[in-house]
Amino acid sequence: MTQSHHRRKQPDLVRRNLLEHAMRLAESEGLSGVTVQAVAAAAGVTKGGLFHHFPSKQALIEAMFADVMARLDADIEAHIAADKNPKGCFTRAYVETMLAGKTFGLGTPWSTLAVSMIMEPSLGLLWTDWLQHRLDRHHDTDAAPHLEIARLAADGAWLAHLGLGEKALDINALRRQLLAMAAGR
Repeated sequence: MTQSHHRRKQPDLVRRNLLEHAMRLAESEGLSGVTVQAVAAAAGVTKGGLFHHFPSKQALIEAMFADVMARLDADIEAHIAADKNPKGCFTRAYVETMLAGKTFGLGTPWSTLAVSMIMEPSLGLLWTDWLQHRLDRHHDTDAAPHLEIARLAADGAWLAHLGLGEKALDINALRRQLLAMAAGR
C-alpha cells in the first residue's frame, strides 16, 4: 500500500496569510499595488486559491479593511478599559489611537487604508458604519459637542499629516490638547 502525500488544509491560515501579504503590498505600493496576481504570488498560492477565499479583488480589499478595523476596535477597547473616567472615554481612546498609536497612528500601515477611504466609496461606507456603531454604543458618554469637535480635529490632523492641510502641525501638542478637551479640562 502506498502512502499518498496528504497536506492538511488550513483555510484560516491561508486566509490570514493572504490578508497579511495584501496589507504589505498596500503599505509598499498603495492600494493599486494590491493585485490578485501580486497577492497570490507573495502568499505562495494560486490565483484560484486566492479566489477560493476572496471572490474578487474588491472582496479582498474589503476583507483587509475589515481586518484592520477589528484591530482598531481592539486597540480602542484597550484604551477605554484603562480609562478611569467614563465621560468621553471613546473620544480619548479614538484620539490616542489615531494620533499616537503604534498600529493606527500617523505613519503606520493604517495610513494606506485611511487614505483609501477617501478614494474608494465602499471603504468609506465601511468606515462610516464602524464609526456610527461606535458613536451609538458610546452615546451616553461621548455625544457632547466638544467631544465631536475633538474627534473631528483628530481626523483633520490626519489630513494635515497627509499634506492636504497645514504642514507645521505639532501632532503631540494637538493630541494633548484634544485629550484635555475630551477630559473636560
